Amino acid sequence: MIRSVLSCIFLINAFLITVPVTAEEPFLVGAATRIFTPDPLLPISGGMGAPSPAREKRGELTARAVVFQRGDVAVAVVSVDLLGFPSVLGDRVRAQIDRIPPDHILIGATHTHSAPDVYAFPDGRGGHTGDLKFIDSVVRKTAEAIEAAIDSLQPASIRIATGEARGKIAYNYYAPQLFDPRMSVIQAVNADGEVIVTLVNYALHPEVLGTDAGILSPDLVGPLCDRLEEKTGGMAMFMNGAQGGMVTADNRNFERIRDPQKARWDDDRTWDECLRIGHLMADEALRIVHDAPWQKNPVLRNQVRRVTFPVDSPAMWMVVTQSPLKYPHNDDQSVTTQVNLVTLGNAQILTIPGEALPNIGFYLKRHMKGQHNLLFGLTNDAFGYILTEIDFGSFPVYDYVTRTSLGEKTGPIFIRSALELIDGSVPAAETN
Repeated sequence: MIRSVLSCIFLINAFLITVPVTAEEPFLVGAATRIFTPDPLLPISGGMGAPSPAREKRGELTARAVVFQRGDVAVAVVSVDLLGFPSVLGDRVRAQIDRIPPDHILIGATHTHSAPDVYAFPDGRGGHTGDLKFIDSVVRKTAEAIEAAIDSLQPASIRIATGEARGKIAYNYYAPQLFDPRMSVIQAVNADGEVIVTLVNYALHPEVLGTDAGILSPDLVGPLCDRLEEKTGGMAMFMNGAQGGMVTADNRNFERIRDPQKARWDDDRTWDECLRIGHLMADEALRIVHDAPWQKNPVLRNQVRRVTFPVDSPAMWMVVTQSPLKYPHNDDQSVTTQVNLVTLGNAQILTIPGEALPNIGFYLKRHMKGQHNLLFGLTNDAFGYILTEIDFGSFPVYDYVTRTSLGEKTGPIFIRSALELIDGSVPAAETN
């Protein structure tokens, strides 16, 4: 009997010695910023058409990158202070990065209307409205920001929170209450408790200044990031959401009514208004995230789908085929782009390759599986507005967003593809 017990003990000890004990894979975060403000200043663009001269600048245009890594999975999220960042440029950035798979790099635009054109829009006379040297510099600086973020990777914890942002921040120009007031915040700290990055996800057009002001600027996103960095340290960044049709910064001056019948007021298009809204957003972000639980080793997964959209709009097809950037396109007059679904701890993040109307955003968030569900609009591509078939061309106020959409099928194709990604995903992990 004693011999049998000793034999069992020997076998157990032998098993413990021969089977390796694997340590839990550490969760790492790195962040970095690069400035790409043109010097001398360049004209600024709010979309197709002639850009406006820039007489001065307020703040700097930046590429801000954060990299999350756990084990052999790494995901880079990048924010650039531009109207949009089409995939033809995103692919040029990805080609310069060899430490993260290309489809794990998510590049989104803040959608400022006070930066130079990087679409190189055709001008209808055989030319275009972009500055190719500036565009090259943006690509280079964006790649540098990603590389620097990878170089700065360190053990980290994160916390994620979602809440309604209070105060006069955003409204829907077409129907004031039809917008998503929820703000989501991701914050990472290192082992010493020092903030590495604070990421704010919220849906609005940063166009307080607008192109007519003649000011080159990140608009309200600059003061938002400045305030967060002043209060917390580390790097701050902004990722837009489903802000189409037409969710914009609430810079209405209620003392100057323009059209009583339509309830239209004059706008305050000043830098002071950028400061007011940007600082308010920063304060709200810190309030929302303040009591969120820390996640010390969050799960990290990335799912990718290639999605093809027909291009029915003659104006949009002209941009695709006549821009000197040589946008990739298919023989059947369609374009293909990348859509990502990232699981980060108890959150899911879905990318949108354009400006989805807020009803699409609400619908997708309702079907996502995270405790917190984030939409990164204008990410991986910037194909104009994304409407449902029901909204497409339905009201006079939708004339503009209809004209600057790829077509009636864009919304249904995107929604179906997003739902297939979501339905095939694993629910986001609980806080640990």
